[in-house]
Parts: sequence; C-alpha cells; structure tokens
Amino acid sequence: MYEKAENILKMAEESNTAVISFICMDHTMATAVVCAAEAANTPALVMLYPEHVTNQKTCNFSGYAAAVKEMAEEVKVPIGLHADHDYAYDSIINTISKGFRSVMMDGSMNDLNTNITITKKVVDKAHSLGAVVEGEIGHVGIAAKSDNHNEDLYTKADAAEKFCREAEVDSLAVSIGNAHGEYKDTPHLDIKRLEEIHAAVSVPLVLHGGSGIPDDQLLDAFSKGIRKFNLGTEFLGKYYDAAAEFVKENESNADPVKIINMSEYVRGRLVPYLENRMKTLCRF
Repeated sequence: MYEKAENILKMAEESNTAVISFICMDHTMATAVVCAAEAANTPALVMLYPEHVTNQKTCNFSGYAAAVKEMAEEVKVPIGLHADHDYAYDSIINTISKGFRSVMMDGSMNDLNTNITITKKVVDKAHSLGAVVEGEIGHVGIAAKSDNHNEDLYTKADAAEKFCREAEVDSLAVSIGNAHGEYKDTPHLDIKRLEEIHAAVSVPLVLHGGSGIPDDQLLDAFSKGIRKFNLGTEFLGKYYDAAAEFVKENESNADPVKIINMSEYVRGRLVPYLENRMKTLCRF
C-alpha cells in the first residue's frame, strides 16, 4: 500500500529502527524494491535522485511518482516515495507539483544561517502544498575524497538544534562519519555525536552514504535515532552486475528481441539482495 513517507518514519520511530530508502533510477529498480519489501514484510521507501531525471533522463517525475504509487497499491506492506538531494527552490517545488510529497532540500554547502534561510523558504511552500522536507546540517561529503574522516564536515548538536527550530524541517540528514559513494576504508560512525544530536532535536534523523558501513554500526545508529537510511551506490552496483550477467549469458542467444527479458532477469537478481538488507537491518 502507498503510505506517506513521514508516516513510515513514524513507524520506524515506534520500533526504534530505520526504514531503508533505496535510490531507484528507473522502473526496474523501483519494482525490485517493492517486490523485496513485500517478501520481507518490511516498509520501504523508493527514492529518486532528481539528477536521474534532469541529467541521465532515465525517467520523468510525474510518471515515476505515478508508477511507484500504483505498484505500492498492489502490495500490503507500506511503500513510500521520496525525492533525494535537490538544491534550489524552483526545482523542488516543481518536483512536488509532479506528485512527490517528500523531498530533500540540501543547503549544507552554505553557512548555517544561509542554509536556514533557503531551507525555510522551501519548507514554508512545501508545507502549504502538503509535502514534507528533509534538510541537512553539517555536510555529507564524498567517500572517494575521504570526507567521512573530515570532522569539520560533521554535524554539531547545537547547530542541528538551531537549524531544526528555525527552518522547521520534518527530518534531518546528519554527517557523523558517513559519506556518499564508495569508501576507501571502513568508515566509523561517531555514535556519541549521533546521541548528542538526537538529544538536541525532535525530528527523525537520516543517514546518507549507507553503502559500505558495517551492519553492526548501522544497527547501533538505528537504535540511537537514525530513522531513515539511504542506500544507493551498493544497489546501483548490484544492478550493473546483474545487467552484465544477463548480457554475458545471452551472448549466443540469437533471439533479436532478447533484451525484453532483461528487466525480469535483473529483478530476479536484485530482490534477494534487497530482501536480505531489509531483514538484516530493519526491525519493524
């Protein structure tokens, strides 16, 4: 069933766990998430990175939103929809107008007061349209640059409190030793800092850069206030590997329309991986 993203985060709060928000660049990935969530009997979020529309053009906003909602209504487990990092008022409001009711405004590259100002403008308009907004304070950098080791980018509890109070975001992405992309070495989350942030704010906390963080650290973070966990790099890598396997297995297949079978083949490889991630990490 289709459920508002904020309600799924409330479910995670009640169970002291986190929902996994999977980056899905197209219908194949989104379908795999819905099928896996049903198999695991676990809520999940299907998440679109807006640049997959504007740059890679793998889908469009309205068609993607409608497709996810239709798929969600075909299963009994709660499935939500979220738009990941966006950076400008106009583009975020456009995304909301195309059917998304949960979005992220990332102003974390700015100083605190500027971040508050631009995020608050988005929040005010989004709320008037019935949408919720995730903000970010501190800055979740790039794993390839070892930004996960740069404590200057980490979220500070007092700044998080001020940001949430003044920008009035509905959830907050934090930087506690996590970063986007593939890590050069094993990341180590600053759990003490997470506890301080959790004590300072009342909104659900979000962990980006989930690929490569050891499961024991993730479970600890979920028990300390993380309610939404983004997973993209690892999932996209699994998608590529499955597509490559399909091509290799069909090299001698003379069927001129063999590509028709690729989506089903790929889903068959992705669903067990996704189901395992949900069953291992989500304790609803």
